[in-house]
Amino acid sequence: MIPDFLVTHSGGFHADELLSSVILTRLFPQARIVRSRAPEWITPGEDRIIFDVGGAYDPAVGIFDHHQRGAPLRDDGQPYSSFGLIWKHYGRDYLTAFGLPEAHVEAMHGSFDASFVLPVDLTDNGAFSPSGPLAGLTLPVLLETLKPVFDEADPEADDRAFHAALAIARSFVEARIAQSAAKLRAEAIVHRAIEAAGQERVLELPRGMPFRPAIVKAGADQLLFVVHPREKDWCVTGIRRAEDGFELRADLPAAWAGLTNGSLEAVCGIEGASFCHNGRFIAAARTREAALAMAELAVKEALSIGT
Repeated sequence: MIPDFLVTHSGGFHADELLSSVILTRLFPQARIVRSRAPEWITPGEDRIIFDVGGAYDPAVGIFDHHQRGAPLRDDGQPYSSFGLIWKHYGRDYLTAFGLPEAHVEAMHGSFDASFVLPVDLTDNGAFSPSGPLAGLTLPVLLETLKPVFDEADPEADDRAFHAALAIARSFVEARIAQSAAKLRAEAIVHRAIEAAGQERVLELPRGMPFRPAIVKAGADQLLFVVHPREKDWCVTGIRRAEDGFELRADLPAAWAGLTNGSLEAVCGIEGASFCHNGRFIAAARTREAALAMAELAVKEALSIGT
C-alpha cells in the first residue's frame, strides 16, 4: 500500500501519534496528514493509513488504533500505543529508509522498541507514570507541552501546533536512530581493536567512540583503560563497571587528580601529560606516546592496589 493520506485524530495530540507520524511521513512523504474524527476519514480505505483513531486494529486494511476493547498487547502482556503498533509494522522499513545496513535492522528494531517505543506506549496507556523531579522532562510530557493552551480561540491552532511538534519529534527520533546506528559501527571498530590488543590492559582506539558495550560483549574483562586521539590531544579514560553509575574498573592515580600541565608532568614523570580530571576518570596528554605512558602507569598502580 502506498497511501495518499495518513489519518489520525483531530484536537489535542499526544506523543504516540506524533511519533507514529514521524515514521510514516518518512516512508510516505507524498501522503498528506489528515487530522479528523469524521467517519468518512477514519473508515479504512485503499488510499490511507489510519492510526490512533478508528476503534480497530487491522494491519491488513491499514488501521492501527489501541483504544478499543480487545486492543492488541505485546507478547509479554504490555499494551501498545499507536506508536508501538506503527513501529511493529513499519519500523524495519523505516530503518532501511534511514540507511541502516540490512545486517543491523533486526537488532536495531528490537533495541529501539525496548528503549524508546515501549516507554511511550506504557506512558500513553497509563501503565507507567514517571515520578520525581525529572517526571516533567520525559519526552511524552515535553511533546504535549507544545499543545495550544486551553483558551486558545484559533480553530487552526491544534493543527498548527501538531505540525510544529512533529518537526521536533522527528529530530528526536532521527537523532536517537543515528546515535544507535553509530554505536553499532563503533562496536565493529572496538571489536577489532580488542582482538589486536590481546591480553593488554590498555585499549587503543583510532578516535573517540562508544566503547563499553563492545568491551562487555567481547568479555574483555582485562581491559582497564582506553586511549584515543581527540582534535588536538590524546585522551586516557576509564571503563565503567556497569551501564548505570560511575564506578570504574580502575581509577586514574589519586596523585594526578585535578592537576594540569607542568604540575601533572612533575607528579607522573611523563612529558606531555596535560590534564587529569579531579574525578580521576579521564586524563589528557599532548602526544600519543604520553597518553599510552600515562595509561600504563595507571595500570601498574591499579594492579598494585588490587583493582
